[in-house]
Amino acid sequence: MDDLKQLMRTNYLTYASYVILDRAIPNAIDGLKPVQRRLLHTLMKIDDSKMHKVANVSGQTMALHPHGDAAITDALVNLANKGYLLETQGNFGNLYTGDPAAAARYIETRLSALAKETLFNKDITEYVASYDGRNQEPLCLPAKIPLVLMQGAEGIAVGMSTKILPHNFNELIEAQVAILKKKPFEVFPDFTTGGVMDVSEYDLGRGKIKVRAKLDVVDTKTIIIREICPGTTTESMINSIDEAAKKGRLKLEAINDYTSDKVEIELKLPRGVYAEDVLDALYAFTQCQVSINSQILVIKDQLPWETNVNDLLELHVYALKGFLKRELEIAHEKLLRKIFEKTLEQIFIENRMYKKIENLKTYEKIHEAIATQLKPYHRKLKKTPDYDDRERLLSIAIRRISKFDIERQEGEIKILKGNVLETEKNLKNLTRFTVSYLQNLLKKYGDLFPRKTEIQELENIDRKKAVEKEIKVAVDLKRGYIGTKVASDVQYKCTNLDRFVLYFDDGTYRVIAPSDKEYVLTGNKLLYASPLDKDCVMSCIYRDSETHFAFAKRFSVSKFILNKVYNYAEKGSKIDFLSDQENPVVSVIFVPKPKLKQKKMDFDFADVLVKGVAAKGKRIANKEVKKVGQSKKQQLTFA
Repeated sequence: MDDLKQLMRTNYLTYASYVILDRAIPNAIDGLKPVQRRLLHTLMKIDDSKMHKVANVSGQTMALHPHGDAAITDALVNLANKGYLLETQGNFGNLYTGDPAAAARYIETRLSALAKETLFNKDITEYVASYDGRNQEPLCLPAKIPLVLMQGAEGIAVGMSTKILPHNFNELIEAQVAILKKKPFEVFPDFTTGGVMDVSEYDLGRGKIKVRAKLDVVDTKTIIIREICPGTTTESMINSIDEAAKKGRLKLEAINDYTSDKVEIELKLPRGVYAEDVLDALYAFTQCQVSINSQILVIKDQLPWETNVNDLLELHVYALKGFLKRELEIAHEKLLRKIFEKTLEQIFIENRMYKKIENLKTYEKIHEAIATQLKPYHRKLKKTPDYDDRERLLSIAIRRISKFDIERQEGEIKILKGNVLETEKNLKNLTRFTVSYLQNLLKKYGDLFPRKTEIQELENIDRKKAVEKEIKVAVDLKRGYIGTKVASDVQYKCTNLDRFVLYFDDGTYRVIAPSDKEYVLTGNKLLYASPLDKDCVMSCIYRDSETHFAFAKRFSVSKFILNKVYNYAEKGSKIDFLSDQENPVVSVIFVPKPKLKQKKMDFDFADVLVKGVAAKGKRIANKEVKKVGQSKKQQLTFA
């Protein structure tokens, strides 16, 4: 048994680690999950500036990803719809309507210019073996843009989850510049679907935001939804509005959906209802307003890291400086190597060293002759030429030697030396170079990603007040009708959200919602009907059907299910008295019997405790009761 427990514990920990690190949670630096990284790596490997069939891309990615092509295709479509890294051709679905993408064999994609410029560099990328050991895949792409905040991410792992909201490209780059210049900054989410957003509770990505659809009041009878909330579609939006209308929370005449490449949902209002009257109800009871929680959890140094927007941006700025520094160092080494090779070539050709090896018969003597001739120039070369360098000289074609232009060569060497000085200058002023790099990105790509979600403070809407209206409800106790269109002298001023409680002469009651006109009798007499007040205490006297003893009780109704029948007195009892008056006093008349000294008594309800509606009443006396009448001490209204 212990061995089994240990086996389960070990395997479960392995599974949990795999789901957290290799499936659900994005990396802090490149903002990608493994399947997304493998997709992008495959696209870069096959990139020829032309579109590629998504089915082909998914198939080639399977060499790196240990799952089926359907999951890979879904990840690619999702990545494409983010709008940053992939250019698409064909039907990749509709974010507004929720329509799915076409089959993978019908749609095409390729890397965007932004992705090529900011995500890939073989020289500074660490590679690891793929799951089957046949290929190499990047451990993390050297992303020079904060992709995890740009695209956003969602994932549910074992015991943890992440929900990172997407942010605006320009604002993130400007925030990174502000970090480098040690200036204050703020960044807030931005959604492809647009809308209006309240960020007062965002708390650097650890809180929540409130987003509203953008409503355009065309006239007093027409509202058009132009932008929807993130996480919703036009279909779910229309369903939520239709459901609210069915529940009576708002009134509509018609809903028309004209959405194509832009959202356009038209709401037509009925007679007597105006646009200003339903706006709050739309925000309160439909998907025209949603609240979205944010929780930033990423993988950093192969461990989960719960953080906030500012710390994540600062980490990315630090990583960006590291990537740029490494690229500058590699570029510096390559420039020095080119200068060395061009200078060596110039010395070799200018001094006609090739003439002195024409008659040598062995390869070793040729190398020795060249090495001897180059010795006086070692100081100028700043490096002793090795065997490979001499091989390169020997591979120079006769045509190149005959057409060799010394001035042109010296000009190229001069340009390379200027580039070396520029690279060294950038290395010494790395912060300034990083700022310049980011500003260049803004200049090239900033216009492609304008802010779509408007930021403003949104007032809180009281859901009750959004649909609350004052109405008059009439009650006809004799005929058993209740409603706003019932003719009766008994009328109550209330709201459409109030509920009416109905007490019947068989000891039952039920609670209903007021309507235009409703017949409530079910074979029993209606004794009492009024708007339900949970603080209202009812006083009741009922007689047992067998003993004819009278019982008194006081109760209030606080919990109920609409239209469900409940009992306020025991089944079969006769209701002698029912009132909502405070501490009533009644006259109880007993059945005349021989030797009965007390024929009646005054009963004061002040002596009765208020209990639950289902509790049994207090027995008034051990005598049969004939009837309950009016007491001289108090004028009462009897049921």
